[in-house]
Amino acid sequence: MSPIVNVGFRLSETARTLPGAVAVAMPRGRQPNGKRIYESVTFRQLDDDTNLIADGLLAMGVRPGTRLALLVPPSIDFITLVFALFKTGAISILIDPGMGRRNMIRCLSESRPEGFIGIPLAQAVRTLFRRRFPLAKFNLTVGRRWFWGGPTLAELRRRQLSPSFRPAATKAEDHAAIIFTTGSTGPPKGVLYRHGNFSRQVDEIRDFYGIQPGEIDLPGFPLFALFNSAMGVTTVLPDMDPTRPAQVNPKLIVEAVRDWQVTQAFGSPALWNVVGRYCNAEKIVLPTLRRVLSAGAPVPAHVLARMKQAIHPDGDVHTPYGATEALPVASIAASEVLSETAARSATGAGTCVGQPFPGIAWKVIRITDGPIATIAEAEELPPGEIGELIVQGPVVTTEYVTRTDANALHKIRDGAGFWHRMGDVGYLDGERFWFCGRKAHRVIMAGQTLYTIPCEAIFNQHPRVYRSALVGVGPRETQRPVLIVEPWPEHRVRSRADEKMLIDELQALGSQHKLTREIRDFFVRTSLPVDIRHNAKIFREELAVWAARQLGVAVAAT
Repeated sequence: MSPIVNVGFRLSETARTLPGAVAVAMPRGRQPNGKRIYESVTFRQLDDDTNLIADGLLAMGVRPGTRLALLVPPSIDFITLVFALFKTGAISILIDPGMGRRNMIRCLSESRPEGFIGIPLAQAVRTLFRRRFPLAKFNLTVGRRWFWGGPTLAELRRRQLSPSFRPAATKAEDHAAIIFTTGSTGPPKGVLYRHGNFSRQVDEIRDFYGIQPGEIDLPGFPLFALFNSAMGVTTVLPDMDPTRPAQVNPKLIVEAVRDWQVTQAFGSPALWNVVGRYCNAEKIVLPTLRRVLSAGAPVPAHVLARMKQAIHPDGDVHTPYGATEALPVASIAASEVLSETAARSATGAGTCVGQPFPGIAWKVIRITDGPIATIAEAEELPPGEIGELIVQGPVVTTEYVTRTDANALHKIRDGAGFWHRMGDVGYLDGERFWFCGRKAHRVIMAGQTLYTIPCEAIFNQHPRVYRSALVGVGPRETQRPVLIVEPWPEHRVRSRADEKMLIDELQALGSQHKLTREIRDFFVRTSLPVDIRHNAKIFREELAVWAARQLGVAVAAT
């Protein structure tokens, strides 16, 4: 008989071993003297609440496998509801609200929810677009119910726990959640997570980084908070808009770290860029903070250096690498980057993402844009040669359940198992992978292919450049490379003459390197469009369309 696998059971175990420890805390205004007020729940309270809500959902008719869209902002309620859904065996549909109403409604419709658990605004949208959600009959309002039916979360909490309640005895292969990709290289796709994926993620992250029960984490990305509750780690929810990490108020992050003596924090490169610059300018050190994690896009060396200076001298900044479909895949620490790999990255070697997690197998294969049916059809490349990365392991998800045509393009059958095509290009150097960009973003010229990350790194060395984006315009096999830069805010161009001077300097810089000497078209923009999840992945497809308009040529086919 297969063992029971359900992260909800891990919360119950923590509640037994650390019943009085704070599980989740969130900011709730201030005292007259300005000191922050926090609302909090213990692990025992959180576990009891999840049982009560799960019991109420089951009484509504929810069953294992029921698909429920969860539309609640980061909060104690959000964490409680996710674990309650784990315990029912229902399938959570999780969507970034920052993707915009149109994308969100389309993604929700494609995932065919059988109910909505959401704040009043979400329920109003469901009601307004009811024809898009014909199966949605299990609807729970988090907050005040308006003109629609169904119970509220408060009503479920007023019930008595049924004596017969038992959490769902799910197995590793049972469906647990549908999580959508950011859509940085195409429409967002619904990724199917199984209970085994979540359970293994908890184990891999805990063991690799040595995370211990009793630690205190400040997660700048809401889903990371779910790992904490399964590990016995206190979650302190930051006072920020999780869909706009680049606009975070760094003072509030520093305040929370100091208030709670935070030991670990997770955030996107955009968030740590803001916090690191603030700490550097104000000469702030956070001595309790020993582990900083950053993911979502390559983390610039200047971000790693500033954050490393801002934490305990024995602490480190780690950059786990992965994707919505496969996380975690690899990791590298700032100490290794700053002492070794950053210098190579600056001259076009790509970004080293480190060694694989213990459960990951990986290969670099020859790049192809079409499907690869079986592993026998994939040509593995030798170390040092750029190709596309494929991965295999327990944290790698099995399939997309929306936009299912993408399964043929992203999965390679290998006997009873499969490999996932990451969509990233790069090369292996010993046991480390060097990331050179997204496969879809490579610029194919006549006789030469340019990769985004190595080329952009050359221009990012210019003191006025914050970040840059290489795009291709024109026919697919004979593209014209274009480099678009975003200056640092304090170095924005002030006139046409200033812009021309910057472009002249970039052209001269590019001409000095073999990788970039063929790039002759340059543009300057105040800001580059980025993803809604981490504010760090550059939307190069959008920039390619814009650049083509500027040059009066056709956009590269994708």
